[in-house]
Amino acid sequence: MSIITTTEQLASFCERLSNVDYITIDTEFIREKTYWAKPCLIQIGHNSKATAIDILTANLDLTPIFQLMRNKKIMKVFHAARQDLEIFYKLMGEIPTPIFDTQISAMVCGFGDSVSYENLILKLFNRPIDKASRFTDWERRPLSQRQIDYALADVTHLCEAYEKLLMQIELSGRQSWLKEEIDALIAPSSYENNPYEAYKKIKSRNPDQKTMVVLRELAAWRENIAKQINIPRNRIIKDMTLLEIAHQRPLTIEELKYTRGLPPKSIHGDRGKEIISAIKLGLNLPKSKWPSPPKKTKLPRGVGPMTDLLKVLLKMRCEDHGVASRLVASASDIELIAGYGETADVSALKGWRREIFGNDAIRLLRAEIALAAGQSKVMTVDLPKITNNK
Repeated sequence: MSIITTTEQLASFCERLSNVDYITIDTEFIREKTYWAKPCLIQIGHNSKATAIDILTANLDLTPIFQLMRNKKIMKVFHAARQDLEIFYKLMGEIPTPIFDTQISAMVCGFGDSVSYENLILKLFNRPIDKASRFTDWERRPLSQRQIDYALADVTHLCEAYEKLLMQIELSGRQSWLKEEIDALIAPSSYENNPYEAYKKIKSRNPDQKTMVVLRELAAWRENIAKQINIPRNRIIKDMTLLEIAHQRPLTIEELKYTRGLPPKSIHGDRGKEIISAIKLGLNLPKSKWPSPPKKTKLPRGVGPMTDLLKVLLKMRCEDHGVASRLVASASDIELIAGYGETADVSALKGWRREIFGNDAIRLLRAEIALAAGQSKVMTVDLPKITNNK
């Protein structure tokens, strides 16, 4: 059976998997015209065998899948799981657990930053995957056999990848590294989309507090509308137009008409009135409830060269230890270490990251070690201790 279209088939299939140690999972969806991703197909595999569930089938009860997702004895294996987890969170109201993400695991094992599924399979098994159907219309029915084969391949190869990566992580003793990343991935707060946080995603240069409080209300209004009618937020009003309204703060429909880029349907009728109401709501809030502009850390002058040296050290140490540099330190971490040294409050100076990179980063700043190039590679060299002789 390669595709399931009835509740009876689904219940039987999930029952057979209820006692296995792991399953591999992927989803096919469309999102171009909607706020929420619309899932069209769920693929589940085990021991290199897979089945697809056509969840667009009328009257298909997904309860057996949800029970499988809630089974704590079964490891759920995904690749780049965030979008899939968001879909399940929307469908069943919770995050499937426990999970194993092969993209994160590949980073822990040194296969590079955010390695794609096809590149991971190529690196692990020297096996190319046909991704020609990646942008196919998954909502259209009936599905072609080529679509079904493509979808199933996404979870069959994942079985082997999971087993191999799990073995590498256990042999290297890096389970705690992986757990830290997975814990962040499965936090429900990552999938709740608080409308009053939406304004933080809109880029603005040096906004004042009055602009920020109005923008927060406008962005929350737009987010709620987008969720209710299920269309992308920028199809209601684009970010730049929303930011312009927050800057200008029109208080009447007549003033709102002069906003560049605002569609006529967003001026007349209910939407125009709602925009004006959001502006007034923001302006009428007490200043104690206004959001503060994002803080920009002012780095000391002249840290650029040291930042560059630390980036070289990071790349070298990550290659030595076989771990993706993105897991160890971000670009902002590097800048803060260059500017503030030991006092920088960054994850790169804590725990296993400090052991791999942080300790040497501090030693480089203190001129206790230097970077040297030779024999087509970079290495660290201990420097003699400098003493002040008076």
